[in-house]
Amino acid sequence: MAVCARLCGVGPSRGCRRRQQRRGPAETAAADSEPDTDPEEERIEAGAAAVAGAPGGRGAGPQPPPRCSLLELPPELLVEIFASLPGTDLPSLAQVCTKFRRILHTDTIWRRRCREVLHRYRHILGLWQPDIGPYGGLLNVVVDGLFIIGWMYLPPHDPHVDDPMRFKPLFRVHLMERKSATVECMYGHRGPHNGHIQIVKKDEFSTKCNQTDHHRMSGGRQEEFRTWLREEWGRTLEDIFHEHMQELILMKFIYTSQYDNCLTYRRIYLPPSHPDDLIRPGLFKGTYGSHGLEIVMLSFHGKRARGTKITGDPNIPAGQQTVEIDLRHRIQLPDVESLRSFSELSRLVLDVRERLRQEQQQQESRLEDGEAGGQQSPREAQRGPAQPGAELPAEKVGEAGGAEAAGAQPGQGQPFVLPVGVSSRNEDYPRTCRMCFYGTGLIAGHGFTSPERTPGVFILFDEDRFGFIWLELKSFSLYSRVQATFRNAEAPSPQAFEEMLKNIQSLTS
Repeated sequence: MAVCARLCGVGPSRGCRRRQQRRGPAETAAADSEPDTDPEEERIEAGAAAVAGAPGGRGAGPQPPPRCSLLELPPELLVEIFASLPGTDLPSLAQVCTKFRRILHTDTIWRRRCREVLHRYRHILGLWQPDIGPYGGLLNVVVDGLFIIGWMYLPPHDPHVDDPMRFKPLFRVHLMERKSATVECMYGHRGPHNGHIQIVKKDEFSTKCNQTDHHRMSGGRQEEFRTWLREEWGRTLEDIFHEHMQELILMKFIYTSQYDNCLTYRRIYLPPSHPDDLIRPGLFKGTYGSHGLEIVMLSFHGKRARGTKITGDPNIPAGQQTVEIDLRHRIQLPDVESLRSFSELSRLVLDVRERLRQEQQQQESRLEDGEAGGQQSPREAQRGPAQPGAELPAEKVGEAGGAEAAGAQPGQGQPFVLPVGVSSRNEDYPRTCRMCFYGTGLIAGHGFTSPERTPGVFILFDEDRFGFIWLELKSFSLYSRVQATFRNAEAPSPQAFEEMLKNIQSLTS
């Protein structure tokens, strides 16, 4: 109230009136769209009226020129005024009246404070990938009320790929101080404590915890591991019977906990969208066997689509291209009964791979002949290098009949079932699909040794879900769209997005 008194001029020698009777309809609507029923505002008016009408006061003699109250100003002007005040005054100002409180929730005020008051931190808003070895991650830095907060986004518990993302705060920056900013580490279970943020360059920053003892638990590392396991996997170690999976989980805990929230982050962008994309690109949660759920970015590049890991594992680390889809080679699946046979699916996929190998050899031969035997004809020059067909002929996709034989009508889904022998972490996959394409999946040994691209099938279920059958592994991954909305994550240009993909891939190559 003291703040409002200073701003409005209410006191023993100055008045504060609203003069609503002198406003026109347009002025009234501009000043405040809500009914003027706030008790605090009425108290301000009553105090001003009492001063004006008191014996010996201003009401007794000639009336001075009327004074304008802050409450009469349009919201746009109040935003300008409030944005220039010290941050320490804003919480008190928000308690004065409903109108002030509503205006102080305007994003414009806090975005401006990020630019002007905390200009050194304005570049950290958006999406980032932490450098945690092969595991990576997804950090979203946003303005949230009086703070800038860095939220780490985590996949749902394995294997519930359709569940929403989980998130936890890693750090926050106070927006209340004018010339300096307080940075707090939010890691651990003992509340906020002293931290530090260093801006390395425009698209890179690092965090450091100055009180890592706040991350420790009284029960020691065993209690820390049990707590981490419940948060990360939603279960206890005794519930995980697969020995290899237990080893992977313990390895991840040991590796990630050593950082103690002292991390370096590199900016990532959401993929740009084009009208002719198969589906809307974006972030997806995917099942990866014993490694659990991981985050993958689906992007489109002409006649190809790529799935890039945002989080990873010791075999295929974050930043690597986990799957690639050739949108020029569609695979027509057989009827459901024939599809149950893994050998039938394998035959269809390997036929496509052989066709691609032959086309590549022919293209290389034409290039060699062109260099040795003279220039290309004008028609050949216009046509360019031979490209594989948009869709395989019927004889190349098998005699099983494809979607029409399976009973699917144009624009409708085709019945789908996993072949016998193909393992899946999630048996609750869709039983109809729109279309399938030939693709390759990246596999490697522990430590990203001997990486190899192997054939597979990309299955589009709907706008928000797709799958991939890893032929050599006899494994199925199901992917579901991350539905969260991310701001400040658009790439400034398609070239910037491509450069970002190259950079995060090079870090783990």
